[in-house]
Amino acid sequence: MNLLEMKNIRKSFDGVEVLKDISLSVDEGEVIAIIGPSGSGKSTLLRCAVFLETIDGGSISYIGDEAAAEYNGAVRYASAETLHRVRGYFGLVFQNFNLFPHYSVIKNLTDAPIKVQKRPRDEVFEKARALLKRMGLEGRENAYPHQLSGGQQQRVAIARALALEPRILFFDEPTSALDPELTSEVLKVIRQLAEEKMTMVIVTHEMEFARMVADRVIFMDGGVIVEQGDPDQIIKDPRHARTKAFLNKLDGGLG
Repeated sequence: MNLLEMKNIRKSFDGVEVLKDISLSVDEGEVIAIIGPSGSGKSTLLRCAVFLETIDGGSISYIGDEAAAEYNGAVRYASAETLHRVRGYFGLVFQNFNLFPHYSVIKNLTDAPIKVQKRPRDEVFEKARALLKRMGLEGRENAYPHQLSGGQQQRVAIARALALEPRILFFDEPTSALDPELTSEVLKVIRQLAEEKMTMVIVTHEMEFARMVADRVIFMDGGVIVEQGDPDQIIKDPRHARTKAFLNKLDGGLG
């Protein structure tokens, strides 16, 4: 089943075209890793997908719900009611955690499901505690973000996204703010989610992780998708010169 369909997406900032006619579809249970150099448009594409940026052209649909579409050269977004429903389909994990600093861990997880989704309080707390246990954070529910390591904060952020029961999870460079030891904690959690067939789109610079976890790797450069396909093929034997040049710059190549 197709969960996300982005067609012919265009986006400019101050007259500079950052996304140039990009199309992306995501099927249920699929894990997609998006790689590429800084400034290639990876994070902008993800931010457009979750409505943190508005598109200048193209269309976005989730599970058949049209969220944005272009008519006569102008993009129109759906009604507030439709967008509210569509936002319930996805979760987002930021590179800098974005936890509420004045909320305890458990309140970070339970606030939106109770207040926004209007789900029963007891059910939400039970789910939140189960998620914290799954993330290896049992016993930390009353801690505050500043009392946690970066890796623990990112695992709380993942648990918070999962608490909303999304159909698709987006990760924007989830380990870029972490040192190598903490990075492995977070990647282990994402790998477990992949094994459980959670649909995910991951913007990452961790090539080996992308190769192991993704069903499909997309290489972006200059605001376009240069090539995409099987992770082993893209990362170990890329066809396009731009992909080869990018991978060769990373630690002298990946072999």
